Amino acid sequence: MEFGVLGPLIVTVDGRPVPVPAAQHRVLLGALLMRANHVVPVPVLLDHLWAEAPPAGARASLQTYVYRLRRRFDRPDLIVTHGDGYLISTAPGSIDLDRFRGLLDLADKAALDGDAAAEAIHLSAALALWRGRALADVASGPLQALALALDEERLRVTERRVDADLATGRHADLIPELRGLTGEHPLRERFWQQLMLALHGSGRQAEALETFRVIDRKLRADLGIEPGADLRALHRAMLTGEVVVPSAPPAVVPRTPLPDTGEADGGWVACRQLPADIRGFVGRGAALDAMDEVLGDATPAVTVIDGPAGVGKTTLAVHWAHRVADRFPDGQLYANLRGFDPGGVPRSPTEVLRGFLGAMRVPPHRIPSEVDAQAALYRSLLSGRRVLVVLDNARDAEQVRPLLPGSPGTLVVVTGRHRLTSLIALDGAHPVVLDVLSTVDARHLLNGRLGARRVDVDPAATDEVIDRCAALPLALTVVAARAALQPDFSLGALAAQLRGAQADLSVFHDPDPAADLRAVFSWSFQTVSPAAARLFRLLGLHPGPDIGEHAAASLAGLPVTGVRPLLAELARANVIAESASRRYSFHDLLRAFAIEQADRHETATVRRDAVRRMLDHYLHSGHTATMLLNAQREPITLAPHGPDVVPERPDDHHDSLRWHTAEHAVLLAMVPTAAAQGFDEHAWRLAWVCTEALDRRGYWHEIIDLQLVAIASADRLADRRAGAQSRRNLARAYGLLSRYDEAHTALREALDLYGEDGSAIGRAYTHRSTSWILGRQDRVSEAIVHVRQAMLLFRAAGHRSGEGKALNSLGWMHSRLGSHEQAVAYTERSLRLQAEAGDVHSAAVGAAWDTLGFARYHLGQHDEAIVCLQRAVDILGDVGARYQQANALAHLADAHLAGGHAAEGRAALQRAVDILRDVGHADAARVQGQLTALTRP
Repeated sequence: MEFGVLGPLIVTVDGRPVPVPAAQHRVLLGALLMRANHVVPVPVLLDHLWAEAPPAGARASLQTYVYRLRRRFDRPDLIVTHGDGYLISTAPGSIDLDRFRGLLDLADKAALDGDAAAEAIHLSAALALWRGRALADVASGPLQALALALDEERLRVTERRVDADLATGRHADLIPELRGLTGEHPLRERFWQQLMLALHGSGRQAEALETFRVIDRKLRADLGIEPGADLRALHRAMLTGEVVVPSAPPAVVPRTPLPDTGEADGGWVACRQLPADIRGFVGRGAALDAMDEVLGDATPAVTVIDGPAGVGKTTLAVHWAHRVADRFPDGQLYANLRGFDPGGVPRSPTEVLRGFLGAMRVPPHRIPSEVDAQAALYRSLLSGRRVLVVLDNARDAEQVRPLLPGSPGTLVVVTGRHRLTSLIALDGAHPVVLDVLSTVDARHLLNGRLGARRVDVDPAATDEVIDRCAALPLALTVVAARAALQPDFSLGALAAQLRGAQADLSVFHDPDPAADLRAVFSWSFQTVSPAAARLFRLLGLHPGPDIGEHAAASLAGLPVTGVRPLLAELARANVIAESASRRYSFHDLLRAFAIEQADRHETATVRRDAVRRMLDHYLHSGHTATMLLNAQREPITLAPHGPDVVPERPDDHHDSLRWHTAEHAVLLAMVPTAAAQGFDEHAWRLAWVCTEALDRRGYWHEIIDLQLVAIASADRLADRRAGAQSRRNLARAYGLLSRYDEAHTALREALDLYGEDGSAIGRAYTHRSTSWILGRQDRVSEAIVHVRQAMLLFRAAGHRSGEGKALNSLGWMHSRLGSHEQAVAYTERSLRLQAEAGDVHSAAVGAAWDTLGFARYHLGQHDEAIVCLQRAVDILGDVGARYQQANALAHLADAHLAGGHAAEGRAALQRAVDILRDVGHADAARVQGQLTALTRP
């Protein structure tokens, strides 16, 4: 019996095809085949079959489907009931996907042997198994999401096969195929690069250069971007005659792991979240052996590493995780739980779970609100997988327990300063107790940092340095960094200095060896310049987890050119760590020391001024970035920042998104920090600053967290307008998560506050927000009532732009009700009003053109609709409103198809899918399903 999933679903028995005509039977069979020989839980199958709304009696229907599949194939034992789930039993190689993967393995071996010809043969054979888009006739959003990932793998394998053919000199033979591939995938730059190489290798350099000009024009016209760095570099090399055609293909194409649930949009993603391994790791042989013993456990295994602060728990966990990562091909997850972070509160299990689920591509709207439901989804996703989870710096067992997977194959490593006894007693965790380094291992650490000659010349001094550092790895690392900066100082002199430092700080002596770190840290600062030491103290006021150069400059009240050498000085002293992106962080013990030193050496006024500069930096930088993302946002007023603040100035919306991405974790910490330190004016404004970028990336739970802080700050200030605006932002996030009752409550409160404040514009925006929530609930008639109120309020206030937006909303609602002629009238008035207000090229204007095109399409005015919708696509693309642009492209595809332009319709849908995939939106699977239906033979 054989099965095919690399195309429409097919089944053959003894070489004879057996059709599966019922759509739900194909969904069930496809879901089981994707996890063949593994149990798929019933709730997962119900989700595949009926998405989020299983009918009454769904389980009974599922049992009927299973029975009918068994009968159709005359194999009662084909699908086995196993607990609360089902398993399909298949022979090795009986699924075409398995054969595809087997041929890829042979290609990998050929690549390792340097045999490009054999590699190309195996890859060609693998690609020949494909009969179209994966699972093309299986109408299930979750399975289509997985099919997207498999189709992407097919394209990567195609790219690799072309590279292998290029390496064997088949340039001319490849040109027709590559022309077809660039036509089918016009935005996939790798195919264009390969076409240029094939043309160049065939002696057709002029055509190769013209090919670059074609893709350059296309990218600039369609997306407003230039070709990528690789394509530009190849073009320059061709112009200078320095092209080198690859003699070997690239590395192995990663396989798409097969999930047992459909929760993750786009298929399973093997996350690789481990921090970098530690250079010069020494010792810990017994601990490593103890951790290795757990690898063979059949049950879900948990290892708990505990020991005092600074003893190297994180270093051991990360080093061991890198050693065994290849045993966990489905990924490695990592989270710092910040159980003892002096700059803030420990991370909640729900925050960590949201991060893990997001990394596994669960769309935000499908992440439950309650921690128990989040944990259940997390465990379901990891079921049957080989995944390593590292939970670093845990405070207690209650913080960890919701993060433990529940199935064999997963392994969890937990680090914490306290003995997590209940995890050991109740969850069967394996304890690994970490003590300070042995003298031998401590010597090895110093050898690696300073060289054996310097360490061995005075053994007594070396032993005293180790003793003064309590043999703690963190302390030894800091001391070694200072010693490296003083190559002329003997270790005897350094030991004497340490001896004196500890005498001066004897009041800090504590039986806990980590407490003596204060003395080590204080001594290490004796050679740091006063300016660098001051910066270090002020960095302790930053909530973390890291900081960029401009923010550090603002915190210190210095220009960037002044703070940059100080950061470098602190990094050389090993008291802060610099990342490749010029961001800086430090160990929580060093953060605690920085806070302590700031309290001792800086006045309360100095500390508060530094915090104000820091908050001003993020507020003004973020405001600039946010307005570049959406210039039509209802503005907020900012007080001028001081002369010592150096905000960042992103250049465009791409730069703004990069800034928000880099500062994501910092901004989430900055809002509660501002509120906790009495800067309520900053707190609610910072929450406003964060909302646009968080919304675009689907961080709606985080918006709720921040807006609740903002509301509390606004209420303390008795600022009705700020409180109302924050409640509107809160309501939008609730609405996007389908928490409609809470959204309506927030909007009613906002209306009351705007009424007390006398803000007609605010009430208008709130009515418009209410109409949007009602529209999402399909309560369109009620939505129209509210949007009419918004329109009248905007009109009475002379707010023409707001009135125009309300008119567009009216047009959209009427079109949803089928009143398309009325929708056209409203939307044309909307565009006129917005133009009179000076707005002809914004997200709001693009949305209006989209509504107008949508209505004209439904009136059968296909040519007019195409003009309107193309304009919407262009405007929305220009302003970076990518999700709205994808919607407009889907509408444009409908208009093209209705007008008989099939190729243009497919191209528009493909662009929509590409955008939705890129922004990680759940609609990608739905639109891909439409495209698949169009391309089905």
